[in-house]
Amino acid sequence: MEARLARYYQLKEEQKKIEEELQGIRQEILEEYPDAGSVILGDYRLAISFQERREYYDDRLYNALPEASLWRLVSRADAGKISSLLKLNVIHEGILEGTYELKRVPVVKVQKN
Repeated sequence: MEARLARYYQLKEEQKKIEEELQGIRQEILEEYPDAGSVILGDYRLAISFQERREYYDDRLYNALPEASLWRLVSRADAGKISSLLKLNVIHEGILEGTYELKRVPVVKVQKN
């Protein structure tokens, strides 16, 4: 079992290094190609698109929720939980107005042709 733990630790360390390198390369790609679109470079197709994500403010959301018990369900401004409450019709879109800021997040996709 010790050998498995050692291997697990080793893989997690490698994963951290790979994720750091990926983030650095992603940033370089976005600096070179800041706009959405698609381009073919050699054997690879680069596609950049943007997603809009909501970044909620805890205090504003707390004040907007109709019941304090809903805040206990959310416990913090978690976009996934809030989205679930919207889908389940526990809350409606109108009460969320002014509780979040939209952020444009670039999505980088690289495929081999």
